[in-house]
Amino acid sequence: MEDQIYCYHAEMCKVFSHPKRLELINILRDKELSVGELSQRLGVAIGNLSQHLAMMRQRHILASRKEGNVVYYRIANPRLLEAFDLLREIMFEQIRQDAALIQGRTN
Repeated sequence: MEDQIYCYHAEMCKVFSHPKRLELINILRDKELSVGELSQRLGVAIGNLSQHLAMMRQRHILASRKEGNVVYYRIANPRLLEAFDLLREIMFEQIRQDAALIQGRTN
């Protein structure tokens, strides 16, 4: 059972391994958008975007609803944004530490 949980966890974390998926999460932070709107905002072809959306939907990161011929996506669980924001904070801390280290070497 524990191995299955680690596998599921790793699969969920794969969402965070692509810059466009991270951007997609951030864009959907406060609102629901259609596939067309997402494609335009991300600057990617709908075919490419559809692959990302399907992967994120399979991992229960995104939820969708259909209205006529238009599919809308939103963050399935708002707590995902807490993980997203925490990872960004850690990254910025590391960047600041690296900058301080480099600056310390040049002085």
